[in-house]
Amino acid sequence: MRGPDYAGIRARNDSAWLLPNDGDRAQHRLRDDMRRYDEDDEVDLVVIGAGAGGSVLTQRLARAGWKVVCLDAGPFWDPDRDWVSDERGSHRLYWTEPRQIGGTDPVPLGSNNSGRGVGGSMVHFAGYVPRFHPSDFRTRTADGVGADWPIAYTDLRPYYEQIEQELPVAGQPWPWGDPHEYPHHAHPVGGNGDVFLRGAAAAGIEARVGPVAITNGRFGNRPHCIYRGFCLQGCKVDAKASPLITHVPDALAHGAEIRARCHVSKILVDDATGLATGVTYLHDGLEHRQRARAVAVAGYSIETPRLLLLSASRRFPDGLCNDHDQVGRYLMVQGAPQTAGRFDSEVRMYKAPPPEVSSEAFYETDPTKPYKRGWSIQTVSPLPITWSEHVTAQGHWGEVLREYMRDYIHWSTLGALCEFLPQPDNRVTLADEKDRHGLPVAHFSYSRCDNDRQLMAAAQASMETILRAAGAQEVMTVQRYAHLVGGARMARRPQDGVVDADLRSFAVPNLYVTDGSVLPTQGSANPALTIMSLAARAADRMIAAARTGLVDAERPR
Repeated sequence: MRGPDYAGIRARNDSAWLLPNDGDRAQHRLRDDMRRYDEDDEVDLVVIGAGAGGSVLTQRLARAGWKVVCLDAGPFWDPDRDWVSDERGSHRLYWTEPRQIGGTDPVPLGSNNSGRGVGGSMVHFAGYVPRFHPSDFRTRTADGVGADWPIAYTDLRPYYEQIEQELPVAGQPWPWGDPHEYPHHAHPVGGNGDVFLRGAAAAGIEARVGPVAITNGRFGNRPHCIYRGFCLQGCKVDAKASPLITHVPDALAHGAEIRARCHVSKILVDDATGLATGVTYLHDGLEHRQRARAVAVAGYSIETPRLLLLSASRRFPDGLCNDHDQVGRYLMVQGAPQTAGRFDSEVRMYKAPPPEVSSEAFYETDPTKPYKRGWSIQTVSPLPITWSEHVTAQGHWGEVLREYMRDYIHWSTLGALCEFLPQPDNRVTLADEKDRHGLPVAHFSYSRCDNDRQLMAAAQASMETILRAAGAQEVMTVQRYAHLVGGARMARRPQDGVVDADLRSFAVPNLYVTDGSVLPTQGSANPALTIMSLAARAADRMIAAARTGLVDAERPR
């Protein structure tokens, strides 16, 4: 299999808005030159969502000559104008449309599990991009929990390698899972990373610097990281990769159209043929329609199931692709406790990107423990507002809270990602409440199982061990969640999922889902790299099917 032209992608980075001094000019040039299709045109593909999965699919198919329109509900961000070095001022990057949460362990929705606008949540993600392990693809067979994927790790390996080159990824050689190296060598670490490395060495726990989607050296017009510490607020200098500055400019340069502020309200299906024919969407208060020969949904784990359920029809009375009541089920989060330790010396954890050092020493199932699967550990470096939430979660207030805030520079913080298990009743359904468009909002019900709780406790203990070993006199933990996945999972049979191994829906031959909702399990890794790799693989399969004429509805004219 021949991968994409990395040099070409680098060239697109050269022509994008990637130098702070000429950002506005280059950005406007790309948008002004963007190809625009008529709503009456039948394009080859309409993609819903311009995040990790949607942007990669759009870029790959545009490069293959397809006529592609990508619709995103949020704005088309301008890094020069829109990114601010201010924690509170960046909250508009999150999806804040109304949603309902429930279950015995409701999951707060916002900064660490949602994104808004072209680029999706990768605009404000920390930048960690580890691979899943081979074991993640067969947890049912190996450990008796979760589900086996319809593909193996080896099916995704070449796509991991492609995306790691395209972002690019920096890090030390990786010893866990499938051992491998990264295109750029590791970044230097700041105070928080130094604490992690020192404590892990003292505790006999293996740790590595990286892997992060942050340039270590110039890449096209993208400069080296300046270690300003505002990765979660949108990287002002564009050293941190996101689709907004990597795959979106390349897609535009190859003829794709990206329409921002377009909220898709329904996927249209011809009841006679059973094929998707396009979408309706809302823009500036008016409903529009885009005709297409194929549709790909990439709205992520809440909005994708919601849209499928909203797209009910005579043929699909319970929601599109929901013949077997699988849409919205098996939604997962990762348990993400954060443990902080106080040191006599100054740490100043804010003086570096939050992603520095990580460990997957606890990733795999330990047969000596009562729980299955595991967790990873990473530096997280909360800024002051988030740090205040960490402190108030301990019950501190008033003068005690002020004292902890004054002591901020002496604290180091680590975060875990625990592999919570897929459960059918953790799901998205439609609520009675309506949004500003008059559409039912999503209701997300979530409850943890005993295995989840045991993992959280064990992960907290491991972080306390590392911080104590580094010399912390006091430790404290806040319980959190992170990274939504699932809700339209891939499976071998339609009775068990929504899409097949190629991310094609079982029910509608020319409808795809290419975001994190397709993951059958979530591992203990940040999901962005896997989502992008799955979308790249799906693009290759779509192109191959169109070339051989296997599915006429997918073949570009």
